[in-house]
Amino acid sequence: MLGIAIKENYIKNEDVLLNDFYTLKSFKNYSPKKDSVTLKSLLTMSSGFLGDDTDINNIGNEENMYPTKNWVKFSLDLPMQNNKIIGKDFTYFTAGVVVLGDIIHKSVPEGLVNYADKKLFTPLNITNYKWQYTPQKVGNTAGGIRLRAIDFAKYGQLYKNKGSWNGKQILSQEWVEKSLGKHLKLSSNNEYYGYLFWNKVYNYNNKEYEVSFCSGNGGNKIFIFKNIPFVVVITSSAYNSPDAHLNVDKIMTDYILPAILKKE
Repeated sequence: MLGIAIKENYIKNEDVLLNDFYTLKSFKNYSPKKDSVTLKSLLTMSSGFLGDDTDINNIGNEENMYPTKNWVKFSLDLPMQNNKIIGKDFTYFTAGVVVLGDIIHKSVPEGLVNYADKKLFTPLNITNYKWQYTPQKVGNTAGGIRLRAIDFAKYGQLYKNKGSWNGKQILSQEWVEKSLGKHLKLSSNNEYYGYLFWNKVYNYNNKEYEVSFCSGNGGNKIFIFKNIPFVVVITSSAYNSPDAHLNVDKIMTDYILPAILKKE
């Protein structure tokens, strides 16, 4: 949605600063470092805020956000991490994506949900879906949107098509390339992060298959393969299970890739 808002000039680009949208000094724990946070750093999970969803004891963990009355305030009240370089150091920070959703909501006509329906879901003929909402009744970009598997596949295919759908350019090709790009190298081997997309390589029959993907709680995934003509959606309800994502990898390497590549 940010890419569409930029394409239509409601937001200049992803390099604009957070302080263009909020008076950061009005929030707790202000430091001049907050003035350097860009939308791009929120997209790539490298904003430098003290938020880490992999650490249950971290004050910025998303589980601490959900019970609060204002998720944006929760996010912008967080201190910055002095040892993190904005735009360089990856820390998975869901609360920052809530801020992105709020910025889009404030910037586009009729708010995020209506804008998404007109500009994304309607062109893809996605009609059966359900948003979750923040306490301020803004569409929740932290996660939890409900779509049918076939419609998640349409979303993946839109990126596979470089932003085009039925002859209409929904996303700019440049935005798709940036979103699926390798902006930050992760600590794990051969894994990267783009604009809210993960990137990794699967190995099968001594060949490498690069894939960008969305990853949700419980093992829900949308895979967009780079060099083979496939988008794969996996729906799962293994919520909060430590094995959910490992099991998806096993499904992919042991079953799906052998099935779709059997003719090679």
